[in-house]
Amino acid sequence: MLLIFGILIILACVLLGFFVLIQNPKGGGLSGALGGVGNQVIGVRQTTDVLEKGTWILAAVIAVLCLTAPFFIGKSSKGGPVSAPTAVERASSGQAAPAPQQAPATLPGTGTQPAPAPQPK
Repeated sequence: MLLIFGILIILACVLLGFFVLIQNPKGGGLSGALGGVGNQVIGVRQTTDVLEKGTWILAAVIAVLCLTAPFFIGKSSKGGPVSAPTAVERASSGQAAPAPQQAPATLPGTGTQPAPAPQPK
């Protein structure tokens, strides 16, 4: 499910970039000072409205997809790794701490017994 969300978000981002790049400037700044009358030409005003609406719609689609995708994270990761409970979780649930592991009876690969630890006198 996350793969579908990822593909849709990337597609919407590419389309949004395309819509932004093909729009005519709104006439502010340097283009307005140089006599930018591009919006007055027949048909350009209608195209600008469609591109502007498409930009807002794609931005809203990206926002909705990004906000809803996290709700599907837990459902799509079935069979994932399970972590052991932390000490705080064990203490709050009343579980005892796991017993420490004891040293092996023989040294691995040698078949001999480890030397006993020195006794304090």
